[in-house]
Amino acid sequence: MPESQLLDYIYVFVFLLVGICTALGPLILSNLVNPRSILKTTLDPYECGMDIFGDARDVRFHVAYYLYALIFVAFAVDILFLFPVATAYRLVSGAHGILVLFVFVFVLSLTVVYPWAKGVFTWPKRKRIS
Repeated sequence: MPESQLLDYIYVFVFLLVGICTALGPLILSNLVNPRSILKTTLDPYECGMDIFGDARDVRFHVAYYLYALIFVAFAVDILFLFPVATAYRLVSGAHGILVLFVFVFVLSLTVVYPWAKGVFTWPKRKRIS
């Protein structure tokens, strides 16, 4: 086996070893420094530093919160798709590239127009309990 090929294998082995140490190092370190005793409050769920009251099954969220979350996911996916389009823009000719970009952005903007037309952004009136 030539020395250059052996050197390549050594580079791969060192790279693999560093990758394994990078993955397992924080796990081993956190296991070494974590506290051994578990308090009762450690097992409680934590929400903004407030004490727990009631049960999680008692809380009901309006469907608008879920729709906002879906719109947020749609925007995140839009940005993920818009980034490669913007980076590949220089590879396309002028007028054709601009037309494709505007069609793409138009289709992405429909993710806002459609929920807006359906009335997702109008919050229902709260009922006051006296």
